[in-house]
Amino acid sequence: MTSTKELLEMDLYALLGVESTASEKQIKKAYRQRALSCHPDKNPDNPKAAELFHQLSQALEVLTDAAAKAAYDKVRAAKKQAEERNRKLDDKRKKIKLDLEARERQADTVKTEEIKITRTLEEEIARLREEGSRELQEQQRLIREQIQRETDTHTGRQGGSDVTPKLKLKWKCKKDDASNAGYSHDCLQNLFQKYGDVLNILISSKKRGSAVVEFASVKAADLAIKNEIGLTGNPLKITWLEGQPAPTSHIDNTESYSSQSCLRSERDYESVVLMRLRQAEERKRLIEEMKREEEQETP
Repeated sequence: MTSTKELLEMDLYALLGVESTASEKQIKKAYRQRALSCHPDKNPDNPKAAELFHQLSQALEVLTDAAAKAAYDKVRAAKKQAEERNRKLDDKRKKIKLDLEARERQADTVKTEEIKITRTLEEEIARLREEGSRELQEQQRLIREQIQRETDTHTGRQGGSDVTPKLKLKWKCKKDDASNAGYSHDCLQNLFQKYGDVLNILISSKKRGSAVVEFASVKAADLAIKNEIGLTGNPLKITWLEGQPAPTSHIDNTESYSSQSCLRSERDYESVVLMRLRQAEERKRLIEEMKREEEQETP
């Protein structure tokens, strides 16, 4: 991991290939383009690519957070001013001693200010690392999805499905427990994201101890249902809600593979849009079913 000190020595804008006046949208776009080429999944045997990917991620964290970006811009501007002052001092070192001493005293005052604003940036970076950057997680999720799409296209595998895999969760929780027995949205996200991309988490607002987790892939959902037990002392009961794989899903069938490849090659942009609309309707229907179930079970 690149240390804070090393990060402060970098030109984060140059690292992403954008101007200091770039908008947040331009910064995100530049990050995706550069991070995609050096992503560890694409370069498993290149440690330099992994290090560059990490540096790009840190640059995105700082430049998409208003407070951290403001602190970084101050440090960057101060460094440029210091470089300009040093150049002028070099040109004028032949002048009288009193003039030189006065300039050195002025430089000491400016140096104190530089230390102050540098500490501010270090504090902002530390805050980002403690809290976690939602923006970074979102951008990395988009990159993983793009890599998956490229992999599917290369192997000819059928990537789309009208039904996204969903798991239903239940756990013990008292009706008046506002903490939902510790199973918050962030808690469930942390428990299940290690198995793969989590598209959505729906926690019942009326019925305590109930939620639905939607995964991007059947593999991730299958790993979760087989391995996740939940919090110690209050385990999860996990069942399939939708998208459970068929027992014969791993059988090699040449004719089926060929048919899937043809189908994928014929799918156009309009078909993809319609598939996304159907998935959105699925989520809407699932929420409505959960609400009806809650109303029926509520005395």
